[in-house]
Amino acid sequence: MPRGGKKGHKGRGKQFSNPEEIDRQMKAQRELEANAGVEKESSEESEEESSSDDESDSKRRSGVEGLIEIENPNRVSQKSKKVAEVDVTAPRELSRREREEIEKQKSKERYMKLHLEGKTDQAKADLARLAIIKKQREDAAKKRDELRKEKEAEEAKAKR
Repeated sequence: MPRGGKKGHKGRGKQFSNPEEIDRQMKAQRELEANAGVEKESSEESEEESSSDDESDSKRRSGVEGLIEIENPNRVSQKSKKVAEVDVTAPRELSRREREEIEKQKSKERYMKLHLEGKTDQAKADLARLAIIKKQREDAAKKRDELRKEKEAEEAKAKR
């Protein structure tokens, strides 16, 4: 048995909405919507007849914003531009991330170019390492040649 002594709601009777009640609520909702539509139309007509000097007044303000008239200097209002005003040919300013990414790519390309020319520290270290390995391989090849020649000379003496 669960703690708290509260009983569950299983086995309780089911509650069904009365269809007449649903119809009555839907009719009331439709009437409210129709009345609101008529009021909006009449208010729009009266606004058109009156002055439409300030577009910000025509905006419907909700909550506290409608009660208090405050101008927020940090708020940037979205101004819609007309198609004629939009200049497609003007260069678009890049964001900080885009600029940084382009700079990063350019610096990488510059580094690879210098690396291929052998001017970077890493390239110099790689070339020095390669020179050492090349010298070691040449020395090893000379030793093998000398050993092979000595074996051939011994075999030639053994055949006589």
